[in-house]
This record gives sequence, structure tokens and C-alpha cells, in this order.
Amino acid sequence: MNEDRRIIVQLLIAGVALLFAGKLLFIQVLDDDYKLAAQNNVMKKFIDYPLRGMMTSRDGELLVVNNPVYDITVVAKEFRNSDTLALAKVMGIEMEEMRGKLDKLKKARSFSWVKPQVLFKQLSPEEFAKIEVYLDDFSGIYVSPRTVRGYQYPYSANSLGYIGEITDRQIKRDTTNYYKAGDYIGRNGIESTYEEHLRGQRGISFKMVNVRGIVKGSFQDGEYDTLSVPGNNLTTTLDLDLQAYAEKLMEGKIGSLVAIEPSSGEILAIVSAPDYDPSLLSGRSFGKNMGVLQKDSLKPLFNRPIMAAYPPGSIFKVLQSLVALQEGVIAPGEFIYCDNKLIGDHAPPGRYDTRRALKYSSNNFYVKVFREVLNQRVDDNTFVDSRLGLDKWVTYMSRFGLGSKLGIDLPGEKSGFIPNSAFYDRYYGRNRWKASNVHSLAIGQGEILVTPIQMANMAALVANRGYFYTPHLIKDIGGQGPLEKYLEKHETGIQSQYFDEVIAGMEEVIQGTATRAYIKDLPIAGKTGTVQNPHGPDHSVFMAFAPVEQPKIAISVYVENAGWGGRAATAIAGLMLEKYVKGEISRPYMEKYVLKGDFLY
Repeated sequence: MNEDRRIIVQLLIAGVALLFAGKLLFIQVLDDDYKLAAQNNVMKKFIDYPLRGMMTSRDGELLVVNNPVYDITVVAKEFRNSDTLALAKVMGIEMEEMRGKLDKLKKARSFSWVKPQVLFKQLSPEEFAKIEVYLDDFSGIYVSPRTVRGYQYPYSANSLGYIGEITDRQIKRDTTNYYKAGDYIGRNGIESTYEEHLRGQRGISFKMVNVRGIVKGSFQDGEYDTLSVPGNNLTTTLDLDLQAYAEKLMEGKIGSLVAIEPSSGEILAIVSAPDYDPSLLSGRSFGKNMGVLQKDSLKPLFNRPIMAAYPPGSIFKVLQSLVALQEGVIAPGEFIYCDNKLIGDHAPPGRYDTRRALKYSSNNFYVKVFREVLNQRVDDNTFVDSRLGLDKWVTYMSRFGLGSKLGIDLPGEKSGFIPNSAFYDRYYGRNRWKASNVHSLAIGQGEILVTPIQMANMAALVANRGYFYTPHLIKDIGGQGPLEKYLEKHETGIQSQYFDEVIAGMEEVIQGTATRAYIKDLPIAGKTGTVQNPHGPDHSVFMAFAPVEQPKIAISVYVENAGWGGRAATAIAGLMLEKYVKGEISRPYMEKYVLKGDFLY
């Protein structure tokens, strides 16, 4: 019996010893809280946040800079006996709000008694200067210098984008393990696409602190510190003067404007109307302003140039002409008689070749040639022949950059839609449809959808006589040039002589339906479009480039509910072309007409 008791006592003693040993191991090795608490008696680790790369216009004008701000953090273990009421007075807030902030920190999932938690975010230098002298009176209160984005001009908000605090979901998806809670990350626009180039590399510094947490100097003369590395500066492709003028012309309208340098694919100006001031989504008012913008019925956060998809209307006839010429269903200078019985038409009956058909925008001409493109007698069965012809036509559309994303360096780009035979098979049944069922495609209506950036790219590829570079907004990353993919030339496979025929017709358009784009001594090639809208007034669309020889700019303008293409869109594009090529406006009356905005009367 005594022997059993002795064994039990020994086991109890051994168990208690193991329990204490385990607790000691947990405290000294496994639990960061105790480790940090011990370290914090002599030193503290501070993150040295890198300067985010800045952005300039193509001419070197600063667009996006970094403004200093200060986060006030608290270590709960050290702050427990501090005067909360006094801190509230220093910060200029009510005691109830201060309690709410502290309670929120305690409830946070990642809360730790010894890890700094942000108490006040993004104080401006002026705000920080007023309270700095009082902060030493509070134990557990620390200052973390940061930067937020500052904008020199109220332009290009949807393109530049914004930064915001990283979410838990984003942290979990970060395979690089770079980001930590409280970091800021590009959330939209260029800020998002070029995040890895802009963010830089954070550094760490260790500081000696006293028992009250007041910094007394570097730990071991900075031997363990690492310097932060600033992010790369970006040179955008935007022409600041042209961008400002574009936003002025599009003010009060709903739609898009995209201007491209054809020889490079660089975007000179891009407007989503209505827009917003980018400074609204920077600093402490980010959440409040974001809520207001999200509730706006006009959707200023919706980036229309790359996200909105519309029927292209009659501007699509330019591409239809190129396909018909390349396929040999009509020759340059060959005339077709149109009696206007196939489809409604505003062009008079008569004989049309490609040039005249473009000038007067003859719907019946394009229905006829489109039918010949589809039905080239490859198969005796008309239904099969139409299927084969349509898929061949879809291949051309793909070469023009339609039906898929172009690959612009902005997030959220949509592909538009080009219907193929499989689409109509699902709708009508296999071999139960033919050219007459899809003839609305001939004039850019029906199921076709394109984005404004694709429309501008259409103008650019015609200006280049058969090729294009993917439109993009960044021409240089830290002195290394653009991304490699934006230097790649995309060929359409259309022979150059057919472009000469089409461009000649587009020049005649400026003398016909697009007189509002006529500029003396500036040869322009363009095409108007009036897009049917079942929900209200038609949409106005125009695409063009200038000068005709050695083009410097290609443009598309889309104005919703503005009626005829020859009015709103054409007038805006004409002013933009003149502004960029000539540097000044010779028709103030046209500018007044655009700014007034009464396009339906």
C-alpha cells in the first residue's frame, strides 16, 4: 500500500513539474505576446513604409504624388492605466467615441495586448502637429508615419484608380506573403494593375524605448534595421491638356471618349462620363465618399470606356467594307444598285460603291454585301453555307480586336460580343437560320456589342492601314519602358489597297453626315453612327482619325441619349482632333454648341 502511495506522489510531482515546464516553454518560446512584452521593455519594431511610385503625364507633369499622414497606434497592455479622458480631449473627440474605438480594438479578431493597433488613421501633418507634444504623456501610444495619394488635377479618376486598406480575403490570396493587416493596396485603375511596380519594399527599424514606451534612440545603432525601397514611378500616356479638354467637353453627359496614338497604341485621353474627382477617394474620408459614389444613380465608378458594351451602329460599316473587299464580294469602284427594299434606310435609292455607301451610310448596300460575305456558295445547302460564312466573318472580327478583351492595362475590361454560328444554333436550331435572319449585323445592330475602347482601336487600325498595338496607359515603368506586350504589332490580314478605298469614303463622310467635324486644312477620315435605343433617344457615336496621312490621333466618342451621330459625338471628336493636331480651336461656336448640350433640338 505504502509503495502505491509513493508511486502516486511521485507521479503527481512529475506531472506538476511537466506542467510548469510546458507553461515555461509556452511563455518563452511559443507565445509571441510574452516574447514581445519582454522585448518591448527595451526596444520596439517599427515598419518603415516605402514611398509609393508616383505617376506623371506623358510630358512629365505630376499627376499622382504621396502626401504624408500619421497613424496613431496603441498597445493595449501599456495603455491600460492611461487617462482615456485626457487622450480624448487631446484628440478632440467625445469620450463616448474614444470608448467605442477602444472597444472595437478589443473585439478585433487579431487583437493582442502587446501588438500595436491603429487607433486614429491618417492624421494630416497639421493635425499631427497640434497633438504631437501631448502624446508623450500617454503610455502605449505610438506614431506611425504613412503616406496617402495626392492628386494634382481632378482628372482621370477611373483610369488612375485608388488605394485602400487590404482586406482579410486579399491577404489570404497573397501567395508572396508581402502584405500584412493594415497595409494599403491598389484597388482599382492603374493603382491596381501596376501594384507590384508601385508598392516598393517595406523596411524595418528597431528603436530603444523606456518603460513608458517613449523612443530613446536606435537599437544597437541601427545594426538590424533595413531601409525601405521606394516603388517605381510610372509615366502615363496621357496628354494632360487634351485630357482636361476632353473632360470639359464631356461634362454633363453620359458616355465615353477615347483618343489613341495609332502608331503606338498609347492612350492620349480617356473619359468616362460622368466622372469624379480622384481626391475624393484618398484620406480619411474614403469610406464616406465611396458610399456616396456607389449610391449615385449615374454610376461614376463605372468605367464606361472599358466596361460599357453597346451596339456600334453605322461606324461598324467601316469594318464591313474591309471584309467585303478582302473577300472579293465587291471590288473597289464597283457599284451595286439599292432599291431600299431589304431594310429601312435614310440613304436614297441608287447606285453605291464602297465610298458612296460610307458617305451616305446606306443600310441596304451593307445588307447586300454582308449577305454575299456569308453566302459564298461553299456548300449547296444555304443554311450550312451561312453557318460557314458567319464563322469566317467572326474570324475577321477577332483580328480587328472584337469579341474578346483587347488587354488594356486597367482592371475590369469587358470583351463585348460577336455572335457566331453556335450562338444562332442555340437560338434558332442547327441549320435553321441563314443570312436573312442575321442581316442586322451588317449595320452594327442586332446582337453585336463593342466597348468604346474597341471603337477607338477600330479607328486606329484603319489609320495604320491594317494593324494596331494594344491600347495602354503606361509608357514607362521606372525608366524601363512599357510592358513587353504593348510593343507587339497585331495584323488584321486586310490588304493595304482596300484601306485606301475605305479611307477615301471616310474622308467623304466629313463632307456629308459629319460636317461638324470638318476642320479647314486638316484632312480627317471618320464615320458617324446613330445607335437605336429602345429605352429612349438614340445614342450618338463617331470614330475618326487625323491627319489622313501620317495619323497622329484616332478617336471614338459615344454619347448616350444624344440622338444622331452627326451631332454630339461628331462635334466633340472634331474639337478634340483640332485641339491635338493644331493646338487651338478655330470654331468657338462649335465648342459652345457642345458645352450647351442641346443635341436633340
